[in-house]
Amino acid sequence: MKKAAPVFDAQFEEQFLQLLRWRRDVRHFETRPVAEADMQAMLGCAALAPSVGHSQPWRFVRLRRPALRQRLVAHVERENVRAAARYAGDSRGQLYRSLKLHGLREAPELIAVYCDEQPEAGHGLGIATMPEMLRYSCVMAIHNLWLSARLRGIGLGWVSILDPQEVQALLDVPTHWSLIALLCIGYPSDQSETPELELRGWQAREPLTDRVLER
Repeated sequence: MKKAAPVFDAQFEEQFLQLLRWRRDVRHFETRPVAEADMQAMLGCAALAPSVGHSQPWRFVRLRRPALRQRLVAHVERENVRAAARYAGDSRGQLYRSLKLHGLREAPELIAVYCDEQPEAGHGLGIATMPEMLRYSCVMAIHNLWLSARLRGIGLGWVSILDPQEVQALLDVPTHWSLIALLCIGYPSDQSETPELELRGWQAREPLTDRVLER
Protein backbone atom coordinates (compact mmCIF):
# COMPACT_ATOMS: atom_id res chain seq x y z
CA MET A 1 0.00 0.00 0.00
CA LYS A 2 1.43 3.36 -1.04
CA LYS A 3 1.92 6.08 1.54
CA ALA A 4 0.69 9.59 0.92
CA ALA A 5 3.50 12.03 0.17
CA PRO A 6 4.17 14.49 3.02
CA VAL A 7 3.18 18.13 2.67
CA PHE A 8 5.82 20.65 3.74
CA ASP A 9 4.27 23.86 4.99
CA ALA A 10 5.55 27.44 4.98
CA GLN A 11 7.02 27.09 8.48
CA PHE A 12 9.07 24.09 7.39
CA GLU A 13 10.22 25.97 4.29
CA GLU A 14 11.50 28.84 6.41
CA GLN A 15 13.28 26.45 8.76
CA PHE A 16 14.83 24.68 5.77
CA LEU A 17 16.09 28.00 4.39
CA GLN A 18 17.60 28.78 7.78
CA LEU A 19 19.31 25.39 7.75
CA LEU A 20 20.83 26.17 4.34
CA ARG A 21 21.95 29.64 5.43
CA TRP A 22 23.63 28.32 8.58
CA ARG A 23 25.37 25.43 6.84
CA ARG A 24 28.91 26.76 7.05
CA ASP A 25 32.34 25.29 6.38
CA VAL A 26 33.70 25.07 9.93
CA ARG A 27 37.39 25.29 10.81
CA HIS A 28 37.17 26.21 14.51
CA PHE A 29 35.99 23.34 16.70
CA GLU A 30 35.44 22.56 20.35
CA THR A 31 37.14 19.35 21.44
CA ARG A 32 34.08 17.85 23.16
CA PRO A 33 33.07 14.57 21.55
CA VAL A 34 30.16 13.98 19.23
CA ALA A 35 27.77 11.30 20.54
CA GLU A 36 27.97 8.05 18.60
CA ALA A 37 24.19 8.09 18.18
CA ASP A 38 24.50 11.42 16.38
CA MET A 39 27.29 10.11 14.17
CA GLN A 40 25.22 7.10 13.16
CA ALA A 41 22.16 9.27 12.50
CA MET A 42 24.22 11.62 10.32
CA LEU A 43 25.72 8.76 8.33
CA GLY A 44 22.23 7.34 7.93
CA CYS A 45 21.09 10.65 6.45
CA ALA A 46 24.09 10.67 4.13
CA ALA A 47 23.04 7.26 2.82
CA LEU A 48 19.63 8.69 1.83
CA ALA A 49 21.31 10.70 -0.94
CA PRO A 50 20.42 9.97 -4.56
CA SER A 51 23.00 7.94 -6.48
CA VAL A 52 23.42 7.06 -10.13
CA GLY A 53 21.86 3.68 -10.84
CA HIS A 54 21.17 3.38 -7.09
CA SER A 55 24.83 2.37 -6.87
CA GLN A 56 25.46 3.97 -3.44
CA PRO A 57 29.20 4.34 -4.18
CA TRP A 58 30.09 6.29 -1.03
CA ARG A 59 32.57 4.73 1.39
CA PHE A 60 33.11 6.42 4.77
CA VAL A 61 36.44 5.85 6.51
CA ARG A 62 36.39 7.01 10.13
CA LEU A 63 39.87 7.93 11.34
CA ARG A 64 40.32 6.78 14.92
CA ARG A 65 44.07 6.44 15.55
CA PRO A 66 45.87 9.50 17.00
CA ALA A 67 49.06 8.61 15.15
CA LEU A 68 47.21 8.62 11.84
CA ARG A 69 45.66 11.99 12.67
CA GLN A 70 49.12 13.41 13.38
CA ARG A 71 50.44 12.16 10.04
CA LEU A 72 47.48 13.70 8.24
CA VAL A 73 48.02 17.04 9.99
CA ALA A 74 51.70 17.01 9.01
CA HIS A 75 50.81 16.19 5.41
CA VAL A 76 48.16 18.92 5.13
CA GLU A 77 50.49 21.49 6.69
CA ARG A 78 53.17 20.66 4.11
CA GLU A 79 50.65 21.02 1.30
CA ASN A 80 49.47 24.30 2.80
CA VAL A 81 53.00 25.69 2.64
CA ARG A 82 53.14 24.73 -1.04
CA ALA A 83 49.74 26.30 -1.67
CA ALA A 84 50.81 29.52 0.06
CA ALA A 85 53.73 29.81 -2.37
CA ARG A 86 51.19 30.41 -5.15
CA TYR A 87 50.45 33.78 -3.57
CA ALA A 88 54.07 34.90 -3.23
CA GLY A 89 54.23 38.55 -4.23
CA ASP A 90 50.43 38.69 -4.38
CA SER A 91 48.47 41.08 -2.19
CA ARG A 92 46.52 38.11 -0.88
CA GLY A 93 49.61 36.26 0.34
CA GLN A 94 49.56 37.65 3.88
CA LEU A 95 45.80 37.12 4.16
CA TYR A 96 46.14 33.52 2.95
CA ARG A 97 48.77 32.76 5.59
CA SER A 98 46.50 34.19 8.30
CA LEU A 99 43.56 31.94 7.41
CA LYS A 100 42.77 28.83 9.45
CA LEU A 101 42.05 26.30 6.74
CA HIS A 102 41.35 23.11 8.67
CA GLY A 103 40.36 21.74 12.07
CA LEU A 104 42.25 18.44 11.85
CA ARG A 105 43.90 18.88 15.23
CA GLU A 106 40.88 19.65 17.38
CA ALA A 107 37.82 18.21 15.60
CA PRO A 108 36.68 15.12 17.54
CA GLU A 109 35.71 13.22 14.37
CA LEU A 110 37.56 12.85 11.07
CA ILE A 111 36.01 11.06 8.11
CA ALA A 112 37.51 10.43 4.69
CA VAL A 113 34.82 10.00 2.05
CA TYR A 114 35.73 7.79 -0.89
CA CYS A 115 33.99 6.86 -4.10
CA ASP A 116 34.06 3.21 -5.10
CA GLU A 117 34.67 3.51 -8.84
CA GLN A 118 33.68 -0.13 -9.39
CA PRO A 119 30.57 -0.67 -7.23
CA GLU A 120 28.69 -3.93 -7.63
CA ALA A 121 25.43 -2.17 -6.79
CA GLY A 122 23.80 -0.37 -9.68
CA HIS A 123 25.14 -2.75 -12.36
CA GLY A 124 26.70 0.15 -14.28
CA LEU A 125 23.41 1.94 -14.90
CA GLY A 126 23.86 5.59 -15.87
CA ILE A 127 27.67 5.72 -15.98
CA ALA A 128 28.48 4.49 -19.51
CA THR A 129 28.83 8.05 -20.82
CA MET A 130 29.34 9.91 -17.52
CA PRO A 131 31.29 7.73 -15.05
CA GLU A 132 31.91 10.83 -12.96
CA MET A 133 28.29 10.54 -11.82
CA LEU A 134 29.56 8.09 -9.20
CA ARG A 135 31.62 10.88 -7.64
CA TYR A 136 28.77 13.36 -7.90
CA SER A 137 26.62 10.88 -6.00
CA CYS A 138 29.18 10.89 -3.19
CA VAL A 139 29.11 14.69 -3.09
CA MET A 140 25.33 14.51 -2.64
CA ALA A 141 25.86 12.17 0.31
CA ILE A 142 28.31 14.63 1.83
CA HIS A 143 25.75 17.42 1.48
CA ASN A 144 23.16 15.29 3.26
CA LEU A 145 25.69 14.63 6.02
CA TRP A 146 26.45 18.35 6.26
CA LEU A 147 22.82 19.40 6.63
CA SER A 148 22.13 16.60 9.10
CA ALA A 149 25.08 17.77 11.19
CA ARG A 150 23.96 21.40 11.12
CA LEU A 151 20.44 20.63 12.36
CA ARG A 152 22.09 18.98 15.39
CA GLY A 153 24.30 22.01 16.05
CA ILE A 154 27.32 20.11 14.75
CA GLY A 155 29.76 21.64 12.26
CA LEU A 156 31.56 20.13 9.29
CA GLY A 157 34.71 21.31 7.54
CA TRP A 158 35.91 20.05 4.15
CA VAL A 159 39.71 19.82 3.86
CA SER A 160 41.00 19.96 0.29
CA ILE A 161 44.62 21.09 0.64
CA LEU A 162 46.08 17.62 0.35
CA ASP A 163 47.51 15.06 -2.05
CA PRO A 164 44.86 12.35 -2.63
CA GLN A 165 47.48 9.74 -3.49
CA GLU A 166 49.41 10.30 -0.28
CA VAL A 167 46.22 10.18 1.78
CA GLN A 168 45.23 6.99 -0.05
CA ALA A 169 48.52 5.40 1.00
CA LEU A 170 48.13 6.59 4.59
CA LEU A 171 44.64 5.14 4.90
CA ASP A 172 45.41 1.90 3.02
CA VAL A 173 42.17 1.80 1.04
CA PRO A 174 41.52 -0.06 -2.24
CA THR A 175 43.19 1.45 -5.30
CA HIS A 176 39.87 1.72 -7.18
CA TRP A 177 38.50 4.09 -4.55
CA SER A 178 38.83 7.84 -5.23
CA LEU A 179 39.13 10.38 -2.44
CA ILE A 180 36.24 12.84 -2.49
CA ALA A 181 36.67 14.62 0.83
CA LEU A 182 38.47 14.70 4.14
CA LEU A 183 35.94 15.98 6.68
CA CYS A 184 36.34 17.45 10.15
CA ILE A 185 33.24 17.05 12.33
CA GLY A 186 32.48 18.55 15.72
CA TYR A 187 30.83 21.40 17.61
CA PRO A 188 31.79 24.84 16.25
CA SER A 189 33.59 27.12 18.71
CA ASP A 190 32.08 30.12 16.90
CA GLN A 191 29.10 30.36 14.58
CA SER A 192 27.87 32.72 11.87
CA GLU A 193 25.53 32.49 8.91
CA THR A 194 28.16 34.37 6.85
CA PRO A 195 30.96 32.26 5.32
CA GLU A 196 34.24 32.75 7.16
CA LEU A 197 36.12 33.58 3.96
CA GLU A 198 33.63 36.36 3.35
CA LEU A 199 34.05 37.65 6.90
CA ARG A 200 37.83 37.62 6.49
CA GLY A 201 37.71 39.54 3.22
CA TRP A 202 38.86 36.72 0.95
CA GLN A 203 35.80 36.59 -1.30
CA ALA A 204 32.45 38.34 -1.21
CA ARG A 205 29.29 36.50 -2.16
CA GLU A 206 28.63 36.85 -5.90
CA PRO A 207 25.10 37.67 -7.14
CA LEU A 208 23.11 34.67 -8.32
CA THR A 209 22.02 36.58 -11.42
CA ASP A 210 25.62 36.35 -12.71
CA ARG A 211 25.43 32.56 -12.50
CA VAL A 212 22.08 31.81 -14.11
CA LEU A 213 22.11 31.62 -17.90
CA GLU A 214 19.43 31.13 -20.50
CA ARG A 215 19.80 29.67 -23.96
